[in-house]
Amino acid sequence: MERSEIISLLEVINQQVSSSVLGGMEEEYEELESMGLIKINRESVQWSSAITPAGIAYLGHD
Repeated sequence: MERSEIISLLEVINQQVSSSVLGGMEEEYEELESMGLIKINRESVQWSSAITPAGIAYLGHD
């Protein structure tokens, strides 16, 4: 995933308290999670994600 794609997804996730994992984008979200930028909550039927402190730093909002 390119940096611009990562930043775009992180900005969407950061604007929401709990961002739903969009259908068909599980792979992208899992890549962000493997980078430590988000945490995916897989406890519910509809997965959601939250930005981590590392994700906020990646956006430059630290």
